[in-house]
Amino acid sequence: MAVVRDLRTLLRLGNFRRLLAVRLLSQGADGVYQVALAAYVVFSPEKQTSAAAIASAMAVLLLPYSLVGPFAGVLLDRWRRRQVFLYGNLLRALLAAATAVLIVVQVPEWLFYASALCVTAVNRFVLSGLSAALPRVVDDERLVVANSLSPTAGTLAATAGGGLAFVVRLMVADSDAAVVLLGAALYLCAGLASLRLGRDQLGPDRAPAHPRLSTALSDAVRDLLAAVRHLAAPSRREAAWALGAMTLMRFCYGALLVMVLMLCRYAFSSTTEDGLALLGLAVGVSGAGFFAAAVVTPWAVGRLGPGRWIAVCAAAAAVLELALGLPFAVPPMLVAAFVLGLTTQGAKIATDTIVQSSVDDGFRGRVFSLYDVLFNIAFVGAAALAALMLPPDGRSAVLVVTVAVVYGAVAAAIGRFERQ
Repeated sequence: MAVVRDLRTLLRLGNFRRLLAVRLLSQGADGVYQVALAAYVVFSPEKQTSAAAIASAMAVLLLPYSLVGPFAGVLLDRWRRRQVFLYGNLLRALLAAATAVLIVVQVPEWLFYASALCVTAVNRFVLSGLSAALPRVVDDERLVVANSLSPTAGTLAATAGGGLAFVVRLMVADSDAAVVLLGAALYLCAGLASLRLGRDQLGPDRAPAHPRLSTALSDAVRDLLAAVRHLAAPSRREAAWALGAMTLMRFCYGALLVMVLMLCRYAFSSTTEDGLALLGLAVGVSGAGFFAAAVVTPWAVGRLGPGRWIAVCAAAAAVLELALGLPFAVPPMLVAAFVLGLTTQGAKIATDTIVQSSVDDGFRGRVFSLYDVLFNIAFVGAAALAALMLPPDGRSAVLVVTVAVVYGAVAAAIGRFERQ
């Protein structure tokens, strides 16, 4: 396979291997930590979990990406990237260990969330630094392949970390604190792995002078506003419509995820262990849908075009989510998890394609930063709406119908735009 051949070629590059090791350990730790946080918030036997608590946890996990993300590059261009990996991961290891202590001593909720928020905020700098450092370890000829394979490997590492967290929580130690400590250990390993790279090897190159930090941050705000104006141009209407559609589909996915968490916790299981195992199965099935989307979408986009494929994904989600969601039973829920994983990721791949092909190169990075902000704010907003609508056991026909209507509206709007 071409992918395997490309990966073998890249792995012959020693510095790429070292940088990839930092990514795999960092994102594997992210997966462990995020599952531990979800398990503590949703499945602790001593807690009566509410949809509001789940929404708070999602805000902790995702808002730092939205608030810090657009400004991360400004600071990364001032700091040695190797040092960001070293001190960033060491700081996360320390903060994650502190989170474990807070779980054990059962402190007030706000203090726990503050600790978790600090851990996830640092993550944005590490991930942005990993992308920025890649051209320093790969030549121009292999950079496109490296940009494709390296983030994919990181996503797989995060998924594997989440799976490891489920296994540890269910089979080794019935303690959320123990799982958090496992994440802390992986963060520590990621920091130590960065020492195999030279202090100045990953850049950035030192410019004669940097603008003042306040000026650089205000420039970042202006850059985001310029990206909005760029998307508003008539020649880029398709990219703007695709971003809007993907934001709404992400909103739907977030609302349904909160519902599934509540169903696994209360309606579909009698014990927290059974609920956690069911959630792990649902996450795995949804991940299989993401993988299926990566296989199916290139063919579908080639036949239909990316815009029409987004409309098909939204329409399929509208029909199948309604049919599979309303019975509120485990087998249909698992099928729905696969379908929604496939349609959500399929639409995202198509949206990425439209943005990459429609947006001028000089604006592409800024538009993707805006995309990242919209993506995560939609997810958190969906969790907040679900918190208002869901009953204690998670069974809400109103939420299922509402989400189906939103999916249907997206399909109709994109379909109409493509016809015009």
